This record gives sequence, C-alpha cells and structure tokens, in this order.
Amino acid sequence: QVQTVESGGGLVQPGGSLRLSCAASGSIFAILAMGWYRQTPGKQREMVAYITSEGYRNYADSVKGRFTISRDNAKNTLYLQMMSLKPEDTAVYYCNTYPLLAADPLWGQGTQVTVSS
Repeated sequence: QVQTVESGGGLVQPGGSLRLSCAASGSIFAILAMGWYRQTPGKQREMVAYITSEGYRNYADSVKGRFTISRDNAKNTLYLQMMSLKPEDTAVYYCNTYPLLAADPLWGQGTQVTVSS
C-alpha cells in the first residue's frame, strides 16, 4: 500500500479556492492511478477525483468544472486544485490509490477543508 500525507486544507469563504497536496511514499507511485476522497461525519468516504498513470482524469459530478486533479511523478505528489468552493465541499480530504488496493486500506491523516462565511 501507499503511505500518504495530505496538506493544504483550511477555512475558506464560499467561492474561494484551495490547493491540496498529497505526498506519497513508494517507488511505484508513477504507475498507480491515484484519487482524492472526502468524508464528512456520519457519511461514507466518497471519491472526488482520480487520475491514471497516463493522465486520464475523472471527477464526481458534484465537483466537475470546479476541481482539477494533477500529479507530479518526479515528486511523488498528487494535487487537487479546488475553485468556486461551496459549503457542501466541507469535509476531510484524503488521497489514496484508485481503486483502493485493499479491503481495509491504509489512510493518511487527511486535511480538513471548511467552506464557510
């Protein structure tokens, strides 16, 4: 499994922007499809966006046109540029492989994003 450290979250007003980063361990990062997930209390973790090793991207309908996922394989880092943020984007954001490689995958600590005026 891949170990991850997420960062870049914070408090932002509706309509604002944030850029999340995910530093991943391991020499196989470049060949893995990676995704961003988010979770709010009482709800299941949901996939927000993923990017394959070839650069194909896919997004949840709720974030299409507002979020952009990218990766830097030389730095073993995954990014999520979030724009036009809404209160419903408030969640803890995590990164991991896509799809998940284990029934009980290893998760990082996540990074809290709060969208509020």
